[in-house]
Amino acid sequence: MSDTSSDLVLALNDRPKASVALFAALQHLLAIIVPILTPGILICGALNVPIHETTMILSMSLVISGIATFLQCKKVGALGAGLLIVQGTSFNFIGPIMAIGSMMIANGTPYQHVMSAIFGVVMVGAFIEMGVSRILPWVKKLITPLVTGIVVLLIGLTLIKEGLISMGGGYGAMADGSFANTQHLILSCSVLILIILLNRSKIIWVKSASLLIALVFGYILAGILGQLNFQAFEQAPLVQIPTPLHFGLSFDWSLFIPFAFIYLVTSLEAIGDITATSKVSHQPVSGDTWMERIKGGVLVNGANSLLAGLFNTFPSSVFAQNNGVIQLTGVASRYIGIWIAGLLILLGLFPKVAGIIQAVPQAVLGGAVMVMFGAVAASGINILASIKLDRRALLIIAISLALGLGIAQVPEFLKHMPELIRNILGSGVATGGITALILNIVLPENNE
Repeated sequence: MSDTSSDLVLALNDRPKASVALFAALQHLLAIIVPILTPGILICGALNVPIHETTMILSMSLVISGIATFLQCKKVGALGAGLLIVQGTSFNFIGPIMAIGSMMIANGTPYQHVMSAIFGVVMVGAFIEMGVSRILPWVKKLITPLVTGIVVLLIGLTLIKEGLISMGGGYGAMADGSFANTQHLILSCSVLILIILLNRSKIIWVKSASLLIALVFGYILAGILGQLNFQAFEQAPLVQIPTPLHFGLSFDWSLFIPFAFIYLVTSLEAIGDITATSKVSHQPVSGDTWMERIKGGVLVNGANSLLAGLFNTFPSSVFAQNNGVIQLTGVASRYIGIWIAGLLILLGLFPKVAGIIQAVPQAVLGGAVMVMFGAVAASGINILASIKLDRRALLIIAISLALGLGIAQVPEFLKHMPELIRNILGSGVATGGITALILNIVLPENNE
């Protein structure tokens, strides 16, 4: 298929002038910088990671996202899809990390050991996704859209609680008694309402940057209310040199089981996102070229998560946001992605950038993450809506959601079970996902 099309301003292999490339890259950057940093802010806040180390983790999120974006767009050997693909920190892993990490902290495990276990599991689990990239046809038969849709929906629904906690001011506000006070609610609700209004705008760049614009507004409002804390900015060094295994290296089976399953699902999500990018870029969405892009894209997903764990940050995955930007602007040149990658790496090497973002109160961020987490759940619903929902499918959905959400809300249900079972089923996402996978295999298909 041709690389050119009348409705594309810049086709896949077009090389724009530097000024055009920079402007287009900034449009993508506005849409992705907040989602890239949000998982790290939430996880570090929940696990009481000190401010200076949180800044380091956030800075590395930007650097690792930049490296992955470069590989996806440039395509280096088997690595990458060769499309305008942006990669960033995945939301899929937030729930299990926060749930199990918080349990370890509550049991007296020092945060350094918790972080070393998290990053060790991130690195080991990454090999699952890299392996999946080599056997995609077989995995797609096992992990069907029904299973994927249920897991993505569960990820979104189990994160809603964390979003609401952020809107109320976060775990710090719970500890000091200010949770959900008037100031926190004014900040979070103002950001949430503004995001809704901006998404109704007919101006392309306003819609794509709605999260960032709303957070800037919340930032200013927090300043007026005297709620900004620039401690992270003041403590941040001028330059952040990437340091491998800052927290050491260990492993925890209770984290690995849900991680392994989510890595599988993230691989299949990447297939959908890469296919969508191919479509809006007027590239094949079937055949050998498409399959080569899929394999290369999923391989980078895994390889970059391995790199993320090594350099003290969280798993990364293909972002869907840039597909909307491509569609709205008509700019599909993969060389734009190289500019995006450069900007991300540059921002990550200067931790004062992360320090500025850390100054925002949790309530302001909460207004934005409620939209993000809701979007994850909506994505799961969209996947399920694309398949035939017969009695069998509805039964699998009902049981999987019931068990997954039930365990997420009442983890004490597993209290008297063997440790191995508690480790496997301790995450609501893992419980619901495993249930969906087993039922999808054992319940026969029917023609209703």
